[in-house]
Amino acid sequence: MDRVVIDTNSLLVSIGRKSKYRPIFDALLSGRFRLLISNDILSEYAEIIEQKANALVAGNIVDFLVRSPDVERVDIYFKWAILHLDGDDNKFADCAFNGRADFIVTDDRHFRILSEVDFPHIKVISTKQFLERLTTQ
Repeated sequence: MDRVVIDTNSLLVSIGRKSKYRPIFDALLSGRFRLLISNDILSEYAEIIEQKANALVAGNIVDFLVRSPDVERVDIYFKWAILHLDGDDNKFADCAFNGRADFIVTDDRHFRILSEVDFPHIKVISTKQFLERLTTQ
């Protein structure tokens, strides 16, 4: 089972029932991959989902994430601070490294720097690539 960190925007586009990326959220609901989150990521998910939808939707999703056996809370013991263009997104790289993720799902271009460094090795794939991966499994 893949161990995955999902950027907030990639998670957000997968939530809507009519979204072409909805199969990603459905795969999470059915336990087809393990989502890795840190406290900082969970807080950001809640904040952004509440802004884009409402507090009830955000609360339901956070409740699911906290209770799901397919969501793993990762303690961050080391912070790399490798994403200089948007330091706030380091939480995703740190979670991926500390949680031994197979990859990060994101469409943010500044994550490309992760492919240019030898260590830590963190693979990055787009939301579309992750959807394709899930639909071909």
